[in-house]
Amino acid sequence: MKILHFKTRMRLEEGGVVKAVLDLVRMGADSNEIGLATLDASGTPDEWRDGSASNINVHELSGQPGRAGTLSRDQLNQLRDLVGQYDVVHLHSMWPMANPQIAKLCSSMGTPYVLSVHGMLDDWSMSQRRLKKLIYMRTWGRCLLRDAHTVHCTAQAELDQASAWFTPSKGQVVPLPFDLTEYAELPGIELAYSTFEGLSRALPKVLFLSRIHYKKGVDRLIKASSLLLSRGVEHQLVIAGTGDDSYVDEMRSLAKSEGIEDHVYFLGFATGQAKVSLIESCDLFALPTSQENFGFVFFEALASGTPVVTTRGTDTWPEIERSGGGIIVENTPEAFCDAIAPMLGSSQETNAMGQRGRAWVLEEMSLGRIRSMYQSLYARCVRERNPEGV
Repeated sequence: MKILHFKTRMRLEEGGVVKAVLDLVRMGADSNEIGLATLDASGTPDEWRDGSASNINVHELSGQPGRAGTLSRDQLNQLRDLVGQYDVVHLHSMWPMANPQIAKLCSSMGTPYVLSVHGMLDDWSMSQRRLKKLIYMRTWGRCLLRDAHTVHCTAQAELDQASAWFTPSKGQVVPLPFDLTEYAELPGIELAYSTFEGLSRALPKVLFLSRIHYKKGVDRLIKASSLLLSRGVEHQLVIAGTGDDSYVDEMRSLAKSEGIEDHVYFLGFATGQAKVSLIESCDLFALPTSQENFGFVFFEALASGTPVVTTRGTDTWPEIERSGGGIIVENTPEAFCDAIAPMLGSSQETNAMGQRGRAWVLEEMSLGRIRSMYQSLYARCVRERNPEGV
């Protein structure tokens, strides 16, 4: 089959959805011809852009978009030519104004499209800027969902919430692919210590690894860290990630006002094998998130043998809990403190949790298993568009 993905911008700093698209393209190219249409291909691998990657074609649309990110007439004409070359179009995210335009184009050409909503129809997400989103949902968004062949969710908890906005029978749950290659043999902890000079060798470490944003709850984790220290639980809170400078400064000020600035290490952005080593070097990973869709970082932590503490704000919380390597708690500093304290005090049980979580991820999140689920999804799109197979 020939599958065309569309994501408005492929910029790595924009986070999880970009990673999801990259992983879907990479995985799909093992058995299909994959196209990726975008206005900005800067975050894609060089070999994709220069055409040397097998079965992957990057189509960077030329010209400037219109108002509010809509596609220009010329860009729509470019897409019309592309859509005609593919069997299925896979759109990503609810809010880009280009997506309803492409959906309309697909409908007019008889090409089925899959829409991945990436957690954007979760209850918490829909409560943010609610009026603006409701207006969109009653206009552009209504048609985008109505005409989709399949609305793709990454977890049952996401589908349970999102299906309030579309015909539930359109929904299908398929996990995002997670490339386990760099976790098959872990790099060990020395790379982390040589890369991140402020990392403590002496203290147990609690890791926050995510975008530094109010949604992610880093403020609650700082307060939980303060509570832990007040109980005599020595540790280092490692905060890895970037965010708006003003908000990062606010979190630094919070650590200072809590009197724990010497126990908090803001290390910045981590990537590659150094990131894997960092996760491996920490005793546990904690994310007091208000909302998370798939949450790659949870499975990265589990694959590194590091237990997870998080909330029901992530759509994959049942999977994390079922792995045996995660604990789900209320989203308060006190609840995180209560969960973390015994884990830092019992390295044997914490290590056992980490090993259970790692074994579960390596089995349940295998690429072969997830690839076959996407193959079935796309094949159904093609079959139901053209049931005679001609």
